[in-house]
Amino acid sequence: MTSHSTPERSPDCPCGSGARLDECCGQYLAGTPAPSAERLMRSRYSAYVLGDIDYLRQTTLPAQQAGLDAEAMRAWSLQSAWLGLQVERAEPPAERSAHAFVTFSARWRDVSGGHIHRERSAFVRHAGRWYFIDPTVPLRAGRNDPCPCGSGMKFKKCCADALHQAAQGLDG
Repeated sequence: MTSHSTPERSPDCPCGSGARLDECCGQYLAGTPAPSAERLMRSRYSAYVLGDIDYLRQTTLPAQQAGLDAEAMRAWSLQSAWLGLQVERAEPPAERSAHAFVTFSARWRDVSGGHIHRERSAFVRHAGRWYFIDPTVPLRAGRNDPCPCGSGMKFKKCCADALHQAAQGLDG
């Protein structure tokens, strides 16, 4: 009988925290809500490294989830050698705000060579969970429409500014 085995994963968390995966991002990938925007961003990087596209979809703003190309995300995740994450700055929510920002650089290598992506990502906290606001997926909301994050506020008074700020910080 031939035994097929898969390579063992490193016990270290891919996010670069220095902690073990099960003590760091692993708990969020398993369903525990990330306690901050920075922890969510780190766990999303780990999800790319580990090919957990379902987690990436679930942690994107629900109103944007249908607009994600899961197969393209899966292909990018699996065809890349992930080389590291550097969190440059984590901006917690301002007083009476549900929005936070994390500036980071992610490095990877694929068939076309090495890459570095730098981004200032926007996040929103709703119903006890943090969500990534994806600047590449349009939100179908007018300025005076209810915000797609579910806050009950008008879009222009809630996620519109955070989305605008994130889109300006996108590195291509």
